[in-house]
Amino acid sequence: MPVAEGQHQQTVPAIDAPVRIEELVKSFGRHRVLRGISLAFPRGKTTVVLGPSGCGKSVMLKHLIGLLRPDKGRVFYETERVDMLSERRLGPIRRQFGFLFQHGALFDSMSVADNIAFALREQEGGRPYDEETRVRYVLRLVGLENVYRRNPSELSGGQQKRVALARAVVLRPKVVLYDEPTTGLDPIRADVINELILKFKQQLDVTSIVVTHDLASAFKVADHMVMLHEGRVVLEGTPEEFRNSADPVVRRFLRGEASEEELRAIRSVGSEDIDFRGSQ
Repeated sequence: MPVAEGQHQQTVPAIDAPVRIEELVKSFGRHRVLRGISLAFPRGKTTVVLGPSGCGKSVMLKHLIGLLRPDKGRVFYETERVDMLSERRLGPIRRQFGFLFQHGALFDSMSVADNIAFALREQEGGRPYDEETRVRYVLRLVGLENVYRRNPSELSGGQQKRVALARAVVLRPKVVLYDEPTTGLDPIRADVINELILKFKQQLDVTSIVVTHDLASAFKVADHMVMLHEGRVVLEGTPEEFRNSADPVVRRFLRGEASEEELRAIRSVGSEDIDFRGSQ
């Protein structure tokens, strides 16, 4: 439609997003986990993905680096369509990502230094840098250079998570994926991880995608937030928009309240319905 004289055509600027998913669908057997979600993750920002267990958060993360392939839909890193690439061609794409697994996933049989250097040694071609210098640098980033020669079994849970974070950034990735980064940590150790997520964004200039149930962590690190529910996006916006949302699913999740359906299910059976005494 032509624009009338004296009026200005309005345009919506495209989001600068290195990682994008479009109409993503994924099922396991008859269970549909993702139901056509589309998201763009802004460059240099931290996007937090919230939602109840089983809503597809971790499944979505694995699609971003080709660990899972969608049934339908598209996954992009920059201009490359990730879901169409062979394993060989995925290699250079995956090196642009750092991945912090939920439980750290350190190799018990390797020292801290060897755990972190593992990714460096797996690269094709020569290594134009000093391995020890690189490993010690990322350990300093997480405040743990003194554990260089120790084994993971000698470290606390919080220290293991920080070593795993050091490993995630040793290749200088452009994007860091965090899968439940504060799981199993006390509030103080969890806040150390939050501070490191903020530090990496600022000092390493990475785009961060954080999947979490930890609301304190989510609101501390997020620039942008997404909530998944039953495989769909129910809200996307700023932390302030989440706090002010009137959506009942979002409000219930932020308050930590069970749904009426869940409450009915657990209240429907009373103690009189079964004899727990057993036969004498």
